[in-house]
Amino acid sequence: MVTRRDHGPKDSRHYGGLSKEQRVAQRQTRLIDAALELFGTQGYAATSIERLCALANVSTRSFYEDMGSREALLIALANRITSQALDRALAALVETADEPLATRVVASFRAYLGVTCADPRRARVCYVEVVGVSAAVEEWRRQQRRLLSALLVGEAERAVGQAEAGSRRRFDLFALAVIGAVNSLAQELVQSTAPDTALGLDEICEEIAFFVNSGLASAGPPHEGAV
Repeated sequence: MVTRRDHGPKDSRHYGGLSKEQRVAQRQTRLIDAALELFGTQGYAATSIERLCALANVSTRSFYEDMGSREALLIALANRITSQALDRALAALVETADEPLATRVVASFRAYLGVTCADPRRARVCYVEVVGVSAAVEEWRRQQRRLLSALLVGEAERAVGQAEAGSRRRFDLFALAVIGAVNSLAQELVQSTAPDTALGLDEICEEIAFFVNSGLASAGPPHEGAV
């Protein structure tokens, strides 16, 4: 008598040796790579979901299931770039811990820009294509500013404690001013086309250094609650 062995239902979560989660992750990576190429060359507004899917070899159904929207894909791409950039900036702050404040700040921004401006596509996505897209993307941009602002405020407070900078003030406002300047300079880096207006990373960093040195050398504007 032969006993039938019941192995139960097959695990439909695996196909080609990959789990469902792994397949989704692979499709998302391909879509983000496609977004870098298309958003970074022809622009977000000019890129259709169909074109993204064709380049990524992903069905439109999978696109909506895995990403949700073109807007979400833009945020995912920008997040991938800026997360790497922030890690590099933090590493630069650690490496320059014993250096003057301006040196630390410039080193961190150089590291950050070294990632976000590693090629024209990244720079265009991070400093041009994410601007004014939607409320959700603007909220993402605000979150990014808060992260960078917190780093700058921490460095400025540290400098005051070591008598390296003027008295305490609204360093959060100073940080936003620095970030705004960096964003504007990076946009010029992306959008400059005439040879005599070309802007390089070294020039941006020189301006950042001047801005930081000038802004922190004095006590700054008075405000209520100043310590």
